Amino acid sequence: MSTETDFRLDGFEPADTASADAESSVWAGDLAVLAEHHTPTGSHSYLIAHDISVTWGVPGEPQLVSVKITRDPRARTFTFESAPHAGMAFAQGWLIERGCPPEPLTPDRTGVAPADDLTVQAEQKIRDSVSDYEVLHTYASHDYPYEAWTMVRDQRAVHDPVRVFLETSSLGADTYTLCEGAFADEETAMDWLFHRHGPLPEPPEYHADAAASRTRAALTRSSGSVPSQTDASRGAPPTSPAVRTMLPRPL
Repeated sequence: MSTETDFRLDGFEPADTASADAESSVWAGDLAVLAEHHTPTGSHSYLIAHDISVTWGVPGEPQLVSVKITRDPRARTFTFESAPHAGMAFAQGWLIERGCPPEPLTPDRTGVAPADDLTVQAEQKIRDSVSDYEVLHTYASHDYPYEAWTMVRDQRAVHDPVRVFLETSSLGADTYTLCEGAFADEETAMDWLFHRHGPLPEPPEYHADAAASRTRAALTRSSGSVPSQTDASRGAPPTSPAVRTMLPRPL
């Protein structure tokens, strides 16, 4: 992986107007590559980059961009797709959905690590389910302490389909957390994001998983065996600390 962005398009022309427009909308000089993968034949390239220009743009704009490039060596043409993201897992999922293997898309977050297993699980859920999420709004702070959120409509959710994935960082511990909240509609979700009245509401399925875990533990105890700590905690709902930072309204 390199920190200089190279789309590897020397000698290639856009295959269509959409690709020409997409390439012109992303200036390589503004991108710092965080993760990339190029197929051995050179037919495909996948990149996740930090868009440095966002720092001087409208506050709250997403700072990550995913890029997929498909080349036709015979015709010397290429197709170009890109999308902005407020969270790394969404950037990864977008590329995985378009054929990139997941392993090369793990960036080196030097000195920063997930704060807990629930953060790891939330990130994996996004990567696995990104096609089920309709992104409604995003926000990413430009200053420390870092906070970013993505509001989506979960197409599979039976109850409270509007979900907020909130990522916050801890300066002292060099860690970050990612929590999922559930709301009945966009208005309710936006109200919580502005006022932070109470903890982030947990998705209903978390409670169902926790109830199932307690039932399994009770059945195990009734059979005379003692459940392990891992079995007892599996499926427990994540705790979501209240965050009181006030955010500007996203565009």
